[in-house]
Amino acid sequence: MTDTRQHILAIGRALVARHGYTGVGLSELLREAGVPKGSFYHFFKSKEAFGCALLDSFVEGYAEDLSATLGAPDKDARARLMAYFEGWRARQSGEAYEARCLVVKLSAEVAELSPGMRDVLDRGVSAIIARLAAVIREGAGDGSLPAHPNPHMLATTLYQIWLGASLMGALSRDTIPYDGAMTATAALLDNKGHA
Repeated sequence: MTDTRQHILAIGRALVARHGYTGVGLSELLREAGVPKGSFYHFFKSKEAFGCALLDSFVEGYAEDLSATLGAPDKDARARLMAYFEGWRARQSGEAYEARCLVVKLSAEVAELSPGMRDVLDRGVSAIIARLAAVIREGAGDGSLPAHPNPHMLATTLYQIWLGASLMGALSRDTIPYDGAMTATAALLDNKGHA
């Protein structure tokens, strides 16, 4: 049973990453997953409940990936942060839609549509920002970054820059917004007087 639920979520993740939440109908999801409607409703009481479960699953997986990148023992804090943003750039500008961040894809779409999905995304983003802030503080300790007066504000600013770059990259279909985000990231990390 858990395998069926995970299968529905995996198929849903690929479809939603490509078409958005509202762009994926229940019929399409069931057809692609090869499961009957009854199986869907056994695991999810509604499409919105499915959306919340999908985002919970994404946030959990993202947290694991984040820990692996930001907790790499062979790199100093600055290198770990830059690796995280380089990975962001690669995922968001690559051809594999299912590898792209659902926070980027769905934030604007579901913010007003579903309070439950919005809350999952908000908690996920807050956790990412907190983790980035912790690594910024670690950078002051290991000497790879200057001591920033407000690591949480800097982490928030960096996340906002990359979220904006992802939206601009989706519009322009090139990597120029990510180049700008990478330059801004390096400048903000290395300049103790900002953020």
